[in-house]
Amino acid sequence: MRHRKIFIAGNWKMNMDRTTGVALARSLASQIGRVEEVDVAIFPPAPLLSSVHEAISHTRIALGGQNMHFEKSGAFTGEVSGAMLLDSGCTHVILGHSERRQIFGETDELINRKVISALAQSIKPILCVGETLEERQAGKTNDVVGSQLRYGLVGVRPEQMREVTIAYEPVWAIGTGQVATPHQAEEVHAFLRDTLTHVCGTDLAQSIRIQYGGSVKPDNAAGLLSQPNVDGALVGGACLKAEDFSAIVQAGQEIHRSS
Repeated sequence: MRHRKIFIAGNWKMNMDRTTGVALARSLASQIGRVEEVDVAIFPPAPLLSSVHEAISHTRIALGGQNMHFEKSGAFTGEVSGAMLLDSGCTHVILGHSERRQIFGETDELINRKVISALAQSIKPILCVGETLEERQAGKTNDVVGSQLRYGLVGVRPEQMREVTIAYEPVWAIGTGQVATPHQAEEVHAFLRDTLTHVCGTDLAQSIRIQYGGSVKPDNAAGLLSQPNVDGALVGGACLKAEDFSAIVQAGQEIHRSS
């Protein structure tokens, strides 16, 4: 039996409107809303959160935001606070996604402030780490993801660590159709687990879930999720179709049952 429960998260990114988003949420509620063997969460765009929350309110599917500011309120035009996420029904938030790092210039220091703020407000962060193709080709994968992980967790207290999920998302595999092989994913996940051991000790490191993100689809999910240190998936494009996302969740169920 796996001692870390598989966690499948769907990041809708900047897709869907209220009509299509609620329809997708209702389809997911019908297909996987009662799943117990696997934890499931969806992350719609901020304007859809309340409507989607209503659509999944009587299910086991959790709701999360795609980003948040580290301040509780203030003159931060266009930003979303943790309090706003909570008010919309969120329990989780994605922080440090490669698109936030690459496109919007978010630094490790900024992401760390968001992680600390989320935990202080009882919001469970998914902290994303990952290397570019150039960094991988230069043999810098471990240096990059190790640094992002350590900086992202600065100041997180031991008792808070269990609320944190790590997501390894190789930048070269996001939205490209490329995907790390199960061996490549496991190699980096094992390194991240070892890094966590140095950060917070063996017991906590063994309890923290590390998701894989990067072109996860129904046909490759089982191979990835079967790896010892791959504890779930942060799904992009495939989460926009209820059948595909449900199939990935079902792959997680099969891994749980066979372990």
